[in-house]
Amino acid sequence: MIRETGATLFLEKQNIPFSLHNYEYNPNGGLIGMQAADAIGADPASVLKTLVVEIDKKQPACVVAPAHQKLNLKKVAALFGGRNARMMPPEKAHELTGYQSGGTSPFGQLTPIPVVLSQDAMNQAYVYINAGHQGFVVRISPQDAQRITDARVADVAAD
Repeated sequence: MIRETGATLFLEKQNIPFSLHNYEYNPNGGLIGMQAADAIGADPASVLKTLVVEIDKKQPACVVAPAHQKLNLKKVAALFGGRNARMMPPEKAHELTGYQSGGTSPFGQLTPIPVVLSQDAMNQAYVYINAGHQGFVVRISPQDAQRITDARVADVAAD
């Protein structure tokens, strides 16, 4: 069982209560967040995906949203005063955050980038968020996640 990543070290340093959960990561098994929800027996609304995007090809942002929802990239771009947002190429996101695709975390990034947390996540008692490695998540309160990342809470779901 993985226990220590940049994300877990960051959470420990912040004195944030969390628990660790591993699952079998299958990059070819469909939506990773939905795989995680099924594997750990959690409601998909409480399992959050972490996506790194670029606004207007220059501003990076980390978007944390429920695994079962589609992201509205126009809404994300508007949060930063931009016109368009697109997924950042995995290699570039890895270089920026220090995390591999499928394990990207908003916690303990090499280069901290602005975080947007879905307002829908705030309705959950606890959420599961990538912990810096594929097949590894932390269970944390959404309020703690928002506070320690200084995340902007917003509606980022596609209609």
